[in-house]
Amino acid sequence: MVDYKGDNALIFSVMKINCKPLFFIIFICSFTLHVNAGDLLSKATSDQGLETHSEGLLINAVEHIKNNNIKEALKDLSQLIQINPDFKAAQLMYADLMLARSQIITDFGNIPNASFERITALRDEVQARWRYYKAPVDRNKVPSSLIQIANKQDHIIVVDSSRSRLFLFENKNGVPTLTKDFYITIGKNGTGKYMEGDKKTPVGVYFVTGFIKPDELPDLYGDGAYPINYPNAWDQRHGRTGYGIWLHGTPSKTYSRPPRDSNGCVIVSNQDLNILSPFIKKGHTPVIISDSIDWVSKQEWQKRSDDYEKFVETWRQDWESRDANLYLRHYSKEYSGLGKDYDSWVEYKRRVNPSKKFIKVNLTDTSIFLYPGEDQLMVVTFDQDYASDNFHKKFTKRQYWRKENDGQWRIIYEGAAT
Repeated sequence: MVDYKGDNALIFSVMKINCKPLFFIIFICSFTLHVNAGDLLSKATSDQGLETHSEGLLINAVEHIKNNNIKEALKDLSQLIQINPDFKAAQLMYADLMLARSQIITDFGNIPNASFERITALRDEVQARWRYYKAPVDRNKVPSSLIQIANKQDHIIVVDSSRSRLFLFENKNGVPTLTKDFYITIGKNGTGKYMEGDKKTPVGVYFVTGFIKPDELPDLYGDGAYPINYPNAWDQRHGRTGYGIWLHGTPSKTYSRPPRDSNGCVIVSNQDLNILSPFIKKGHTPVIISDSIDWVSKQEWQKRSDDYEKFVETWRQDWESRDANLYLRHYSKEYSGLGKDYDSWVEYKRRVNPSKKFIKVNLTDTSIFLYPGEDQLMVVTFDQDYASDNFHKKFTKRQYWRKENDGQWRIIYEGAAT
């Protein structure tokens, strides 16, 4: 994150002399916009609708302020609050500019009786939106956490809390392709949820478990909510508590909320939620929440994908071999799952595997995701079709693999995906 304190102090004195609004200090100084603001606005109006159009007008206004073109900034902000009157950050900027016509203003948000916390929160929203457009992601790159995507996962949601951004990827023949991105709000106390009531957003790999209609919810949640499976098996293993972590909308009279304003949920505007909704499927859509995203080239992504797939395939082949030693080498001594710890799992498999006349294991719709916030952990989910001479079962299984001190990847948990 950039430290603006030194530049702010310098420009503060200049602005007071020139009667420029001080909010210019807060988020403009020392920035260089690498895209043409007019081109950005033109793209916005033809892309995602109200959200992108609104954000484009906001960025355009900021660019005009940067160039001391206050008249044009006012025109953009006036248009913005006409088409989107619930955009509170834009309303505040517009009011500041109007006030600056008659007097020197000394801070961002010169509204009588407005709380410092509320003004700061709105400033933070403008900063978050501006910073993303100052340094957008390379849309030809892929988050390193997306190793393999299942056929039934048409789309994947990846959240970058440091950018206040949600990215929607489409599964194009197994290749994750960035299609849309949205401004988001996370927990008041940031990320790293550990206990109920800590007002933090969890970091990890989650899956959408359903949809709650707006008429079943208070207005706070807007046009509906998509619960995710927090706490997942890994959270539970580490004693993390809490519930009700959702991706949801905003109240009817609120366009967007500040970057940190939820009790742990991920929030988008109602317009964005409605754009996202057709791409979200209960039980299938992954929601990967990160503190930051490591972006890699598609060539690097393909290489990593091939490497990680080998771990799972070798485990499958060793299971079919009926050799318990080969099979069990894939399990960590800290393993727990399917109602057993490591010792009882070893005893069970040493007894069962050799007794079979044959074992056939077919895996389909496999997904592999690296777990954000954890050192060398991956989540593997697949449909498993197991058959032996005396038993047959199909179900969806989820495994957690961890790279251990000897450099080997081993299963530390497995169970039914719920």
